[in-house]
Amino acid sequence: MFYLLLKYVLLGPLLRLIFRPRIEGLEHIPESGAAIVAGNHLSFADHFLMPAIIKRRITFLAKAEYFTGPGVKGRLTAAFFRSAGQIPVDRSGKEAGQAAIREGLGVLRRGELLGIYPEGTRSHDGRLYKGKVGVAAMALKAQVPVVPCAMIGTFEAQPPGQVLPRFKRVTIRFGEPLDFARYAGMDGEKAVLRAVTDEIMYAILGLSGQEYVDKYAAVVKAEQEAERTGGRSSGDRRFPRMPLS
Repeated sequence: MFYLLLKYVLLGPLLRLIFRPRIEGLEHIPESGAAIVAGNHLSFADHFLMPAIIKRRITFLAKAEYFTGPGVKGRLTAAFFRSAGQIPVDRSGKEAGQAAIREGLGVLRRGELLGIYPEGTRSHDGRLYKGKVGVAAMALKAQVPVVPCAMIGTFEAQPPGQVLPRFKRVTIRFGEPLDFARYAGMDGEKAVLRAVTDEIMYAILGLSGQEYVDKYAAVVKAEQEAERTGGRSSGDRRFPRMPLS
């Protein structure tokens, strides 16, 4: 009930007013049945803007930090994200990533839409980064199509660190569903998972027109932070494994 209230009464109309979204390719979202919507991630607003324009309910995997804040504010934030259809994802390591995959597969087995950002984190500079293979693992295990999605303009409207978005028109563009039935039963092969993930990222790139970086966004962020603070060089620094990789 709260999800519908947010979508049609409280948050949805406000987002449409602020961003005035142009919607392209909405017909590519299946009217029924399980599917993954995989998109680029440029802004905090992405979590809510895409669900606001898709007719069906969509459940997103969201970072666990949104659900673990302290005090009354933290509990209210967690309740809000759960009501908005978000599932917490621990991004601290490989085992956490496997737990996220299990959560996503549960959504798909119920015949629902699952939203995921294969980059694993928001882009800090507007570029598109290498995708984590968790999206491929879920697509192959559940044998569902993947609909690529590009958010265009949300980085300029609300870049990382900016609390209040600017009034700026954005575009949300969906591509034709990607069918990976040819890889059935091969979800345990690393080369296949990487190939499927790269195909998904290439489709997102074609829709968004972003510059592509063949490195994980979290690694690039850490490298830049190390350079800024005078820390160890990227060659000496060990970075934690990110989930869904």
